[in-house]
Amino acid sequence: MPKVTVDGQEIEVPDGATVLQACELAGKEIPRFCYHERLSIAGNCRMCLVEVKPGPPKPQASCALPATDGQEIRTDTQMVKTAREGVMEFLLINHPLDCPICDQGGECDLQDQAVAYGRGGSRYDMNKRAVTEKYMGPLIKTVMTRCIHCTRCVRFSEEIAGVDEIGALYRGEDMQITTYLEQAAEHELSANVIDLCPVGALTSRPYAFEARPWELKKTLSIDVSDAVGANITLHSKGREVMRATPRINDDVNEEWLSDKGRYMVDGLTKRRLDKVFLRKKGGLKPATWEEAFKAIATAKPGKSIAAVAGDMVDCETMFAAKALLKASGSSLLEGRQTGMDYDVSNLAAVNFNTTFAGIENADAILIVGSNIRWEAPLVNVRLRKVVKRGAKVYILGPSWDPTYPATFLGEDLSVLSKLPKDLIDAFKATERPAIIMGGAALAKGALGAGLAAADKLKVVKDGWNGFNVLHFSAARMGGLMLGYAQKGGMADIAAAKPKVLLALGADEMDFEPFADSLKVYIGHHGDKGAHAADIVLPAASFAEKDGTYVNTEGRVQFAEKAVFAPGDAREDWTILRALADALGVSVGFDSFAELQAAMIAEVPALGEEGLADLGALPKADSKAKAEGAISAYPIKDFYLTNPIARASAVMQQCSAELLHSDELKEAAE
Repeated sequence: MPKVTVDGQEIEVPDGATVLQACELAGKEIPRFCYHERLSIAGNCRMCLVEVKPGPPKPQASCALPATDGQEIRTDTQMVKTAREGVMEFLLINHPLDCPICDQGGECDLQDQAVAYGRGGSRYDMNKRAVTEKYMGPLIKTVMTRCIHCTRCVRFSEEIAGVDEIGALYRGEDMQITTYLEQAAEHELSANVIDLCPVGALTSRPYAFEARPWELKKTLSIDVSDAVGANITLHSKGREVMRATPRINDDVNEEWLSDKGRYMVDGLTKRRLDKVFLRKKGGLKPATWEEAFKAIATAKPGKSIAAVAGDMVDCETMFAAKALLKASGSSLLEGRQTGMDYDVSNLAAVNFNTTFAGIENADAILIVGSNIRWEAPLVNVRLRKVVKRGAKVYILGPSWDPTYPATFLGEDLSVLSKLPKDLIDAFKATERPAIIMGGAALAKGALGAGLAAADKLKVVKDGWNGFNVLHFSAARMGGLMLGYAQKGGMADIAAAKPKVLLALGADEMDFEPFADSLKVYIGHHGDKGAHAADIVLPAASFAEKDGTYVNTEGRVQFAEKAVFAPGDAREDWTILRALADALGVSVGFDSFAELQAAMIAEVPALGEEGLADLGALPKADSKAKAEGAISAYPIKDFYLTNPIARASAVMQQCSAELLHSDELKEAAE
């Protein structure tokens, strides 16, 4: 490891480190615009200049200079100070300096560094350059006159997202960053360029002119739009969530966030359930809590009560419902509302065992029945890295664009039982092979065949468990840990003909088999579940309550309450606690702390943030067979997968414009 001296302080740096990284290890702040830890080095903004000996007697760009043994690096000399002032003066020559009306104001790298490293004035008095506006879709607002050509957005699109949509046209002073055909950026991670842009050239279109960063309250939360469990910060003003931004967590989402997780939050204020409703004479009419509880108690469910958990429910809500059913003498619990039925006697068999960070070490991957780009865009980013390092990817299922080279094996699931020779040979030659089973494969009952294939391909070795199941519901793993799985799935629940059905935010289920049950919907949006219900009890969304979530890799994470629920809506556990009183049963908790303590006592893993230990993979049944074909994936529209997203005007516009090619209608139309 080379030793370098930074401003008189000798430090040891890792092999391959740059001078900029060496300076940061020494605790020195180096200004930069184009350099980003997760992108390739461009070296074009020249803001990170330092003085290095031995070397030419001039400032050098530290981001592109390797750190070598014996270097003397100075970050505080007059030469460096003057050079940085000159670079900043050049950067501001064509910048419009419109900070008062710029959405980046208050969180702008250019502002911060102009104050810290600029000379405080400009000698330029000629006309500034102006650039015509570009259209980058419903999510990204562009003011390209502000652009300083750092090319972060270009490198992100090409290297991370794998979609060559943003690039540079022309040269010199005429250079412009644009989507080549001036069309929308059509991929699931497009809005990450907003976070990357160090100036106000790319900002959030839905959030434009809404608030300033110092007006907002920041709350740590978890993205519930998929099962990745991306770490986010909810920014709220008063009782409204204004925006969601990603938090850095290298184990889960690095620092990226899917467009759905970022922008569906405007749906939190639309189509909300803020009153109790009872079905009278065929229609839902406003009622009181007392009337609703009395109607449920009048049904005298006794043991004949069932609970179905939706895709975005927290573990505390599911445990509260389970406690209510247990006190009533029922065990009719199900979380796989779309009707899946797979063996959950060993949770390691339905877990993403390599972890997201670990999958980057795989050297051959078989994906069965999963459109990963739509089901988990942030996992697709990891797989792209794997392929860049030389791994081969095979996909069993209908074709989709994976953003990296992959071999499609067709739609017939029998391939799992009769693996092609080239696939077996490719896996034999690797040290860390992996299988990813998706929702479409689980729906076809292919879990057993997947485990048998994993045995044949030897994906489990010392120190490596390459068998993964990729769920697409934020509540799925938490529900399975809490026992929300019947042997026969939803069919068993329907066969029991419960007098009362509690739908906990369950909007994707088929309510037809429950025509004779009293359907009680406890949820936050007037979506499919509320339309089918006989009694609607307004509850809190993920942003309006504290809650525990478990992602598809078995990682337990905690989300905090950002705002209060609207109107008469209450936190789910309080509704279930009051319902227990109405039914005359005791659930054993009166506060959220008591509820959490009871939940952790039953499932200790839910009490500790981090990866839960789910044990070893079960022994595979070599006779397990998979039959039929995967004709389609569970997600039909990436932008409209849950009630919050379906209520979001932004997500509806994305769906119409980016997926269904609807022309943007003008006001007169």
